[in-house]
Amino acid sequence: MKKAAFHTLGCKVNAVETEQLIEAFMLKGYEIVPFKEAADVYVINTCTVTHVSDRKSRAMIRRAVKRRPEAIVAAIGCLAQTDCQQLASIEGIDIIVGNRDKDRLADIIEMYGINKTKPVIHVSAIKSGDLLPTVIYRQRHDKTRAFIKIQDGCQSYCTYCIVPYARGPVRSKNPDQVIEEILQLTALGYKEIVLTGIHTGAYGTDLKDHDLASLLLLILEQIKGDYRIRLGSLEPLEINPRLLEVMASSRQICRHLHIPLQSGSNRILGLMNRRYSREYYRDLVLAVADKIPGVAIAADVMVGFPDEKEADFIATRDLLAELPVSSLHVFKYSVRPGTKAAMMGPAIEERVKNQRSEILLDLAAAKKHEFCQSMLGQNTEALVQQQLDTGIYEGLTDNYLEIQFPAPEDLTGNLIRVKPQKIEGGVMKGIMTA
Repeated sequence: MKKAAFHTLGCKVNAVETEQLIEAFMLKGYEIVPFKEAADVYVINTCTVTHVSDRKSRAMIRRAVKRRPEAIVAAIGCLAQTDCQQLASIEGIDIIVGNRDKDRLADIIEMYGINKTKPVIHVSAIKSGDLLPTVIYRQRHDKTRAFIKIQDGCQSYCTYCIVPYARGPVRSKNPDQVIEEILQLTALGYKEIVLTGIHTGAYGTDLKDHDLASLLLLILEQIKGDYRIRLGSLEPLEINPRLLEVMASSRQICRHLHIPLQSGSNRILGLMNRRYSREYYRDLVLAVADKIPGVAIAADVMVGFPDEKEADFIATRDLLAELPVSSLHVFKYSVRPGTKAAMMGPAIEERVKNQRSEILLDLAAAKKHEFCQSMLGQNTEALVQQQLDTGIYEGLTDNYLEIQFPAPEDLTGNLIRVKPQKIEGGVMKGIMTA
């Protein structure tokens, strides 16, 4: 039996697309093996969101070539889409496939086996009419949560971001297709379905009479049973009162929102082309926290954007300190050639970026601890993720907290009720409840 190995870099969308490819390769008769093992095909799903992502993508390609020179090495995804010639210069690479064509990778590899042309490059422009494929999983993969890509593409053109060039315009999956995929995944036993996309909140903007709130209502109406829905990252301008009302009205929708901030300075937000103000973001987060008690609110924040002055950073720090966010994802700005921000200045010294990053990471730790403390003693739902030790399991609560607890039997993959009791060594611990 032929063997295929996959390595994914970057976002949740890349991860779900890799899972889709794994399904396609299994249907072709491949055995899926860990990336560190010998394989006939190595697939690297690349990321280009930062220069570090580029470097890691190239390193994984070279590692695969070195591990088994006779294997087929394929690079796919965002870096392949934006800079295929850079990848083509890597010795030993066989196939380069952009985002538009990567769902056909298994077929392309079969054709390569016939033609033996080096390297094969399948990269073409992504168009607004390109439809997202329906993916039907025929067996459970080695995960407790299932991800569905309901949307792809972005048209926001934030000045620092290469993603619109890598992913193309907004395309939404037809609601009937989403329903079909969820039905099939719940039939396989998945208890948590994560709806994700490159710009998840833009779902439906290219469809008639559909948006994310209407999709959630359709899911809840048509699919009954013991499962829950989690939403991927949503931009501030796409969270409206109707969506919050739908979330607050159903226990099957996880109390968890990831709302990127990027900066708490109106001046920097303008330079980033983010289209909202610190005041708008503040009011939104407070409204979310008021509408959905116990909600976990995660925020992305960037330090070191060109010409970020000390006052801009302090505005960011103070806003985040004030707001009821549960976690922070802190990024240091890096230049992406081809973006407007790449032409901006002055650049911020790495030393200053590091200092500002450390300050926000300390704030993030404090915010997470504060949120965990607020959940102690509260009965909540958790998805059992894995067994850690004999009789000890780890679960993920609906509001995105990891919790360890004893259980008399292996309930991995099931939804249970738990009560957090203490935080020990930075780990939340609790008990199962009825």
